[in-house]
Amino acid sequence: MILNVSGRTDIVAFYCNWFIKHYNEGYFDVRNPFNPKLISRIYVKDVDAIVFCTKNPLPIINFLPNIKKPILFHITLTPYKKDVEPNVIPKGKIIEAIKKISKIVGIENIYIRYDPIFLNEKYNLNYHLKSFDKLCKILNGYVKHIIISFIDNYKNVQKNKNILKIKELTENDYRQIGLNFSKSAKENNMTVQTCCEEHNLVEYGFIKRDCVDLNLAYNLTKKTKLKKWKERPCECVEMIDIGVYNSCRHFCKYCYANFDEKKVKENYANHDENSSLLIGHIENGDIIKIRK
Repeated sequence: MILNVSGRTDIVAFYCNWFIKHYNEGYFDVRNPFNPKLISRIYVKDVDAIVFCTKNPLPIINFLPNIKKPILFHITLTPYKKDVEPNVIPKGKIIEAIKKISKIVGIENIYIRYDPIFLNEKYNLNYHLKSFDKLCKILNGYVKHIIISFIDNYKNVQKNKNILKIKELTENDYRQIGLNFSKSAKENNMTVQTCCEEHNLVEYGFIKRDCVDLNLAYNLTKKTKLKKWKERPCECVEMIDIGVYNSCRHFCKYCYANFDEKKVKENYANHDENSSLLIGHIENGDIIKIRK
């Protein structure tokens, strides 16, 4: 079993103490987002690896030596400002954290996510080309893999369309991103890839690979009976997400996991470090099933 911490919210940034407490206690409970009375209980002893997905890895750094599981990091680092990412910490602090984590978990076990990419008057094509090149230069020697994606029309993106003011990418935009990103990555000893994108840019030098594919999962866990994630159109390995939608306080305007800021605040207020659930508590009538 591979634990995803988390695609539904940024547990590392906002709920790190909860994660460490219940990791040490030996289990996590996860309420099914589609069947709220059903709870999966996940025992740490059954976990083969942990994939941390975060925009702010700082809170977890000091705990890493005590996590006795293989670890993979996906750290999102974009060039957007407070108008798009209101509560993301300064990017310089994220970069310093990335360098520290690279030394702890190893350069092969840290991926940077430069996503999502969108264009507007402020964040135009030239802005992205310069930002990506600078990022590669800064992280040369600390990171070997970068994943990019293009913005999707999520509910939150639609709600924030007057802020994002997105311009549709042209074929030339994709070509320039493909050629220039490939060049920047190669010059700085990195690979660059997409995951499950219509424009995978392999014709411009991108590698063809999914975010956490079966080969990567095997290298991480040395387990051979890992399965493809059935719910996803990509070839990523199946992972168990212990997060909760609408609970990330970064409030990024493009986020797929947040679409109701009022609900985010309510969920955060209902977080209790002592509860085995990330948000709320086990209630009468809940059905707990052990997840294998």
